[in-house]
Amino acid sequence: MTTLTTSRDDLDYLFFQRRIKEKTGIDLSSYKRPQMERRLRALLTAAGVRSFREYLYLLERDPELLETFRRRVTINVSELFRNPDKFQELKDAIIPALAREHDRLRIWSAGCSYGAEAYSVAVILHELFGAAHGHRILATDIDDEMLDLARQGRFSDADMKNVDRARRARFFTSDPPGWRAAGPLRQMVDVRRHDLLTEHFERSFHLILCRNVVIYFTDEAKAQLYRGFRDSLVPGGVLFIGSTEHIFSAREIGLESISSFFYRSVPAALVEDR
Repeated sequence: MTTLTTSRDDLDYLFFQRRIKEKTGIDLSSYKRPQMERRLRALLTAAGVRSFREYLYLLERDPELLETFRRRVTINVSELFRNPDKFQELKDAIIPALAREHDRLRIWSAGCSYGAEAYSVAVILHELFGAAHGHRILATDIDDEMLDLARQGRFSDADMKNVDRARRARFFTSDPPGWRAAGPLRQMVDVRRHDLLTEHFERSFHLILCRNVVIYFTDEAKAQLYRGFRDSLVPGGVLFIGSTEHIFSAREIGLESISSFFYRSVPAALVEDR
């Protein structure tokens, strides 16, 4: 007979998970443990402690350290027009097709970080339809510091590497040491705080972007998230995911691949018939 035991490290990690969720709302159990634990171990080393309990003790007494922790466990790597060929496809095919069916598009950039993807879409909408098109973009994230940057529309030189001279001149102003999105772009983007793992999703979106956000999530958390996106899309609405991601259970969820990284929502009746 085999006896299953739980190590002290496992117990410490589980306790740490529970307390962090109570304190910050971040559910570490929804992230793949090996990747998350490697990231956390680096934070423990930087803080000069060896155990999760010692680190938790510091976090509960140091607000600045807690904020550092919050920033490190959420993913905030982005740039404008990341994977330019896919954003060109978005401009040439995806958005025009949606606009033929709907007068005013509702677009959601989920896990927006500091807003690079939301502002990339704003540029495309202006180029396609002009300033008075009426389409709206919701940009959400869990990181308050990143949301402040998104509201300001500020980007570094590295963020701008895929933005050509014409777009820079038309849609951005030099704001050393970087750049700032022009006022008309900022007016299009509604920036709000939202936790993808715990909070209700709004409905009736025509396009959702969630790119390179779920790569560290567990399979269960990914499935929950993709079902939520499917329910948030209008029939025929499109989900745009990252270049390192794939929805293996798309058909069961009610999504169908229409191109690399693009999935279309399928009416519920069609899903049931499959």
